[in-house]
Amino acid sequence: MRFTSTPRGARLARRLVSHRLHEWGHPYNTTANDTVTLLAAELTANAVRHGHVPGRDFRLRLTIDAPADADTGPTSIRIEVTDTRTERMPALTTPTPDAEAGRGLLLVAALATHWGTTPRVAAPGKTVWAEFSAHAGV
Repeated sequence: MRFTSTPRGARLARRLVSHRLHEWGHPYNTTANDTVTLLAAELTANAVRHGHVPGRDFRLRLTIDAPADADTGPTSIRIEVTDTRTERMPALTTPTPDAEAGRGLLLVAALATHWGTTPRVAAPGKTVWAEFSAHAGV
């Protein structure tokens, strides 16, 4: 889905992620729902704050890869946030203890099973993605 590159757009994207996960068997207030919703909040906030290009939206994609048998392994949940700013790539930094910002990607790195960036092929910009492994209902 596409969202306006505003704080409201980021908030709506985060809410959509939480609702969709609930519908897909990861209820509200479970580890999977809370963690992936937090990942969405950080990635969409970064898209709005650092990836914003006037007049351009950001795109959110949420996918789930569930095993055929729930006992065979965890479900992989992937969130992708695409913006149109190519020159500003995310980088892990260590903020000073009194810094008011700069911890978002540290949270992503700590909570996600994997995360990274992929350049857009057909247009300017990048996709920042994170994956989280969870068991259904967890």
